[in-house]
Amino acid sequence: MKIAILSRNPKLYSTHRLVKAAEARGHHVRVLDILRCYMNITSHNPSIHYRGEDLTGFDAVIPRIGASVTFYGTAVLRQFEMMNVLPLNESVAISRSRDKLRSVQLLARKGIGLPVTGFANNPDDIEDLITQVGGAPLVIKLLQGTQGIGVVLAETHNAAESVIQAFMGLKADIMVQEFIKEAGGSDIRCFVVGDKVVAAMKRQGADGEFRSNLHRGGSATLIRLTPEERSTAVRAAKIMGLNVCGVDMLRSNHGSVIMEVNSSPGLRGIEEASNKDIADLIIQFIEKRFETLEISKDKCPARTRTRGKG
Repeated sequence: MKIAILSRNPKLYSTHRLVKAAEARGHHVRVLDILRCYMNITSHNPSIHYRGEDLTGFDAVIPRIGASVTFYGTAVLRQFEMMNVLPLNESVAISRSRDKLRSVQLLARKGIGLPVTGFANNPDDIEDLITQVGGAPLVIKLLQGTQGIGVVLAETHNAAESVIQAFMGLKADIMVQEFIKEAGGSDIRCFVVGDKVVAAMKRQGADGEFRSNLHRGGSATLIRLTPEERSTAVRAAKIMGLNVCGVDMLRSNHGSVIMEVNSSPGLRGIEEASNKDIADLIIQFIEKRFETLEISKDKCPARTRTRGKG
């Protein structure tokens, strides 16, 4: 197979691992800087160009699209889809999961366990909003935040009011969630490939830090999931329409709750914690998916079909 990897930096751990895993299985791989791809959007003959070259002949594309380039990255991925190139994750699924509010609403509609979450626009509604999520302490999240940036723990009612007012004053979109104190600054990252959880790790925040992101100094250890947690992670991935993703959850007093579904999860932490070759499992998944679609190509010539709802 000829595989394209959309990534800003080929030296990143996850990108490098995917390249090596694909090459080890005999595939031709090319890393493309998303922002250097440009498109000719023409009926019946869509094309993508890269540094003056016409990109053709690719069988599959692996998007490693950072949050800061979601809009342009998904546009490039859509163009590959129009050219009948098999995506690891589809553009619509990535857009769906990157919108924190939309993804929470979709998960809630399907009955997935979530922290109590509030959303408002007017400062006059702050008092009632805080009450509805159970009062302080509570967590305030920027909808455009990533890797723990833009997540604030407000420990008192007055602090919550002040932070929410400040964000609203800056016209920033935020949502407010109950604080799961019993989680103790830790969460669980479930790595889903296809229809199963292939690895899981517990991420523990640094001392005095309620955010467990590895980018914020957290540590990762292997953890055993319950059957219910595995099922919930797979269901969340399906609702988003993602073939490969990281599902982040907390263990609360009222069961496990989903915090986020990450469409471009890093591989370093999960591979080191689980001692599994996750990159190879991803390439194997692409091979099987491509083979299945090639067999059924006469009945359904398109290699993309939107999964998930909403």
